[in-house]
Amino acid sequence: MKNYVLALALAALATPAVASGNHAGGHGEKMAVGEPGEKAKATQTIRVTMKETDDGQMLFTPAVFNVRKGQTVKIEIKNAGTVDHEFVLDQEDKILEHKKVMEKFPEMEHADANSIRLPAGQSGEVVWKFTTDGEFKFACLIPGHYEAGMHGDVTVSGK
Repeated sequence: MKNYVLALALAALATPAVASGNHAGGHGEKMAVGEPGEKAKATQTIRVTMKETDDGQMLFTPAVFNVRKGQTVKIEIKNAGTVDHEFVLDQEDKILEHKKVMEKFPEMEHADANSIRLPAGQSGEVVWKFTTDGEFKFACLIPGHYEAGMHGDVTVSGK
């Protein structure tokens, strides 16, 4: 019996915390910023670098980009910093809501096409189809990173 209880306790510790959920937009909801894109249909590649500076700032370069409504874009992301960073694309209010959740669950797993978390030195990509015109945000929501300047703007203009 003692071994059984120990096995259950270890299994519970090894299992990811499902209650903490995943990143914004991952619950099957339609997102205003768009939808996952098909890499073969990408008409533009945007290269984004994430890093920290010696004075404590955390930055995306570029921190602003423009795309067209209906366009599929491949966003190539490189973490050139020394700590983990993430790229989350969404509406500003959703980004700020998600930021609050990340403060409670900083190790939250990414399972959504609009986001990626990368260890230092690693690269990845987000392929996205922008279906709505307007102003949107991208940000790193690891606690403290947004406040250190790690956010940017996306403008989606009509065709």
